[in-house]
Amino acid sequence: MDQDQLKKEGVYNVFNKVGARTEIPGCSLCMGNQARVDDNALVFSTSTRNFDNRLGKGAQVYLGSAELAAFCALFGYIPNKEEYLNLMSDKINAFAASIYQYLNFNLMDDYKAKKVIEINQVN
Repeated sequence: MDQDQLKKEGVYNVFNKVGARTEIPGCSLCMGNQARVDDNALVFSTSTRNFDNRLGKGAQVYLGSAELAAFCALFGYIPNKEEYLNLMSDKINAFAASIYQYLNFNLMDDYKAKKVIEINQVN
């Protein structure tokens, strides 16, 4: 559902232009959902596990929010507190109302149609 909404909003086009990739939600590598990173890589992730070697041999994994992940992508490194707060002020807070919105999928026609199809296929 989120993927469909992000495609409609054009967000995936931005990802494609910068060469970013998204992975399916799930249990990361333990379920084979993600590719492994290069040996000894430093990784920033929004997943739920951060122990070393989880995403690759010698990989050091740091966890954080989606906002921090975006900033890491912009900088190419994990920003310090001052850089983070400045970016939040400049890039996020001014648009908070449109960024942080609850998606009422039960009210979206596309979602309702898919749900009906799925239910009919099960029955």
